[in-house]
Amino acid sequence: MTNISLSGNISTPFQQLLGHNINVLSAWNNLGKVLEGDNSLSASLKEQVRRTLAQKNGCEYCKAKGKPNPDLFDEKTSLAVGFAEVFLKQRGEINDSFFQVLKETLTDCEISELCAFISFTTASQYFGALLALKPNKE
Repeated sequence: MTNISLSGNISTPFQQLLGHNINVLSAWNNLGKVLEGDNSLSASLKEQVRRTLAQKNGCEYCKAKGKPNPDLFDEKTSLAVGFAEVFLKQRGEINDSFFQVLKETLTDCEISELCAFISFTTASQYFGALLALKPNKE
């Protein structure tokens, strides 16, 4: 059971928690669609990063969607997932040397997108954790 009631007829339990504030829900969903899709970085790369973050950010709902799948990793995905793991350990206090490693493979545009995605995803997962969002029992 979540810490607050789920709101009306919105598709996912996460959206039902945000749905108490329609303006927030709308803006959150719009930003999520932009960040989660194929941009400078692929949606599949970002899904592996999301899965990595979910293992430590405390949202059981997010965690239930699966662990990262190393069989799907290419060089960029490995680097992005590794950076997400450093973020989880360092909590944002990341040494410049890690950015130098990123710059060997990723462009500034890709690094910016990765950092925005990690920040947004962490906020989403913290929201789920704060409100005790659990996976559906099917």
